[in-house]
Amino acid sequence: MSDAFAICKLYKYLRVVDVCDALDGIGYFDLTLMSPEIRPLWSGLRFWGVALTVRCVPANRPMWRLNTTEEIVNAHGIWFKEVGHIGFEHLIQPGHVIVTDTGGSKEVGFWGSANSLGVVAAGAVGIITDGYARDTYELTLQKTPICCRARGRTIIPGRIEVAEVQTRIGCGGVQVRPGDIVGADDDGVVVVPLEVAEEVARHARAVLLADMRARRQLYERLGMTPDHTVDYETVERYYAELEG
Repeated sequence: MSDAFAICKLYKYLRVVDVCDALDGIGYFDLTLMSPEIRPLWSGLRFWGVALTVRCVPANRPMWRLNTTEEIVNAHGIWFKEVGHIGFEHLIQPGHVIVTDTGGSKEVGFWGSANSLGVVAAGAVGIITDGYARDTYELTLQKTPICCRARGRTIIPGRIEVAEVQTRIGCGGVQVRPGDIVGADDDGVVVVPLEVAEEVARHARAVLLADMRARRQLYERLGMTPDHTVDYETVERYYAELEG
């Protein structure tokens, strides 16, 4: 199995911690753990996908004064028309995670409530940025799958520009390449290099199932009602069908 999107199906039920244990097991200690500062914006967020990378740099010119309300509303369009803009929406395939290196830019909400929904509508299953996100109330309300370093207030013009897409980047202290497997949940973000992704998924599945079985027994001893986190039968059935 060599297709990244096919391999990613092996990660459907895995937790970030299962994958981290598997990475440790093959000698990849801490190499692909993103900084713990980069976290899901809202609790319960969870995704696995194939990296589509975006490298940004700080803008080297300010946004000029806008003279009318109409221009202020259309500030992004005016800025992009003047300085140019490298788009990547046309590259998105169902299952992509957009991983954004903001190049050390100061506070700027490169991702907000509207453009994030746009990439989700195009098929992205997640967004990761080592910078800021804005409109965070709406992002949370929408359950937009985004991980960021901090909450921000400002917009793109005069602050940040896209330099390259689908190139090797650094994000949260780790290298991310187009096609790598990227995942996030309440415990943080991890990157799995594509060349070891299938092996890691196999080991991580065993870790997950062992944990589910052990906790299921404890649920029963304590009289707790089983929930999806101990439903190992569903997980086993999924993988049996996937590999059948």
